[in-house]
Amino acid sequence: MPSPAFDDVAEAYRTALTVRQLRQARGEQPRGFKIGFTNRQIWERYRVYAPIWGTVWDTTLIMTNGAGRIALQGTCEPRIEPELVFGLKRTPPPGADLQALFEALDWLAPGVEIVQSHRPGWRFASAAETVADGGLHARLLIGQPLPVTRLGADAATLQQALAHASLQLSKGGTPVEQGVGANVLDDPLQALLHFLNELRACPGAPDLQAGDVVTTGTWTDAWPVAPGEHWRVSYSDGLGALDVAFD
Repeated sequence: MPSPAFDDVAEAYRTALTVRQLRQARGEQPRGFKIGFTNRQIWERYRVYAPIWGTVWDTTLIMTNGAGRIALQGTCEPRIEPELVFGLKRTPPPGADLQALFEALDWLAPGVEIVQSHRPGWRFASAAETVADGGLHARLLIGQPLPVTRLGADAATLQQALAHASLQLSKGGTPVEQGVGANVLDDPLQALLHFLNELRACPGAPDLQAGDVVTTGTWTDAWPVAPGEHWRVSYSDGLGALDVAFD
């Protein structure tokens, strides 16, 4: 049965934070966050016109050295999103700008988020429905981390490098779609700053902490996946690659 309709984003985040507390009470541990709908090119397709965020859990996070398996059992209409993930070494200061945020980062890595929808056919009436649906998060597979300074000595240099970086998403060896870092609110660091400001403006939401991971949004459309499939994401600019097999 579809989840109840939501049309108020503030109410949806209150619901999401209540669910977060319930999941913690049953023993799950938050490991960070996902940012969704940072790619403006897919807004019209899903009728969601602003970024959202949700929690990543120890039960949904998979760290790898470049290849991994994801079990799809228990997910609803799963899709794959190739992304860039940041790791935090400390909490950004109040009023952080891009440079202060850069200085709070430890590493970056290629990532694949598996998203899901309890709305049939991925049809949403509003962004609030996606927030209340756990931010559409199901799984997050993270590849080999690289020091942030490998791509840039400061925020401006990192922004430029990531905006111009590209990826190729392939299924079973066949190219599916290409994407660029500029698709996510102009660059992933800018997407992270937008999220930080939204997080801190949300009543009751936790702040970013040392050790948190944040995945910054898909560089392509979200593509349906099924057990038995093998997908690969190849990044430019030394960001590496990620191979994913689905069970």
